[in-house]
Amino acid sequence: MFASELFGEKWIWEDVEIKDITIDSREAECGTLFICIDGQNTDGHKFAQSAEKNGAVAILAEKEISCGVPVVMCENTKIEMAKIASKFYGNPEKKLKLIGITGTNGKTTVSYLVKKILENMGKKVGIIGTNEILVGEDAVGITSSTPTTPNSLELRKIFAKMLKMGAEYAVMEVSSHALDLHRVYGLNYEVGVFTNLTRDHLDYHKTMENYFLAKAKLFDISKVGVINSDDEYGKRLVNSVPCQKIAVGTKDADIVAEDIEIDEKGVKFTVKYKGEAAGAELGISGMFSVYNALCAIGTAVGLGISLSDALDGLKLAKGVKGRLELVPTDTDYAVIIDYAHTPDGLENVLNTINSYKRGRLIAVFGCGGDRDATKRPIMGDIGTKLSDIAIITSDNPRTEDPKKIIEDILRGVKGGTYEVIEDRRSAIGYALSIAKKGDVVLLAGKGQETYQILGTEKIHFDEREIVKEFLEK
Repeated sequence: MFASELFGEKWIWEDVEIKDITIDSREAECGTLFICIDGQNTDGHKFAQSAEKNGAVAILAEKEISCGVPVVMCENTKIEMAKIASKFYGNPEKKLKLIGITGTNGKTTVSYLVKKILENMGKKVGIIGTNEILVGEDAVGITSSTPTTPNSLELRKIFAKMLKMGAEYAVMEVSSHALDLHRVYGLNYEVGVFTNLTRDHLDYHKTMENYFLAKAKLFDISKVGVINSDDEYGKRLVNSVPCQKIAVGTKDADIVAEDIEIDEKGVKFTVKYKGEAAGAELGISGMFSVYNALCAIGTAVGLGISLSDALDGLKLAKGVKGRLELVPTDTDYAVIIDYAHTPDGLENVLNTINSYKRGRLIAVFGCGGDRDATKRPIMGDIGTKLSDIAIITSDNPRTEDPKKIIEDILRGVKGGTYEVIEDRRSAIGYALSIAKKGDVVLLAGKGQETYQILGTEKIHFDEREIVKEFLEK
């Protein structure tokens, strides 16, 4: 594609062919358009000359820079990047039915439940989220630079690949950062979903109100909003969103769950919608699974799928990697991995395990570095209060001192039986060494991750492998 096609009247120089687009100067080569993004950690404008040296033939910027190739100026490169990426990749987002899921907890699970419902109806579905980027069971082959929602350029590239792989739908997790930083600019969702809102990301948003307002932006770009109205912030959304809405919950909602049964095998409940009542089953335990199931059912209804078809697909859904994931062992105690990394997430998973455990609950948990520090003492209180034995350790310390993170966690501890073992591998080994028949060992915080971030490096760290190593000794 030629630069004049991308930029229109803004392009006043001799025309050049744009063969690729990047925001990383190291990826620039002959024929590349380099976009300067002023990000949270670095400013791309500082690397414009490096991109030029590597072969960039044009640069998009929002600040004055000095380069020997044409520089197109704009007010906001994040917004302009979304527009340019759409043109470059042939507007792939308009050829897919998009479903966006936001909320503090439950986004990943709901996305997989929706995927299963659609696939059970013979649809080909792409998924974009914390765990992976797939069409059906096949990897798309594009790795996102962010763990949850890719930037607008990556998204168009992913959508284009999904279309080539035959996808009709794209189900994606939409983070508050993505909504606030224009990563989903220019997208329109068939259905937007709100799961819940609890304390997280206050290092970025500063207040819960800002966090909520960022999440609420999803419903400005959705045709239908599916909202958990049992959540206090969900109630606000139901009364304020501009789109058509479907409230889900256990009372005073459009889709209601009643007669709820929860055990270690999963959840069962009766769904009521527009005078119709039917039985729902999901093989993932916990009250939060009822809400996740309701959000998935609401999404299906919002897409025009019948209640019976939605429930048929839901029954087929299995667990999601890193969410109450039972690790295969030959022991007489259970080992569970869960992504719980927020106060609410940790409380939910501990309460769920406590509801069916036969022995003790041994919980290994920590908190991530360079992230919201205010949640650390809260998690310290919850982790020690709701487990029989807590082992406080590192998560992804990143550039923070692990000892300082643990000190923050310990400020919230009011009692209970606990140990502090800074090294996470050693903490897991200790938990396994003290486990007895009937106990449950919970490894909380890392879930699907197969790495640990120490400093700025990602070190291979798969807790499934570590459990196996210790048990084989």
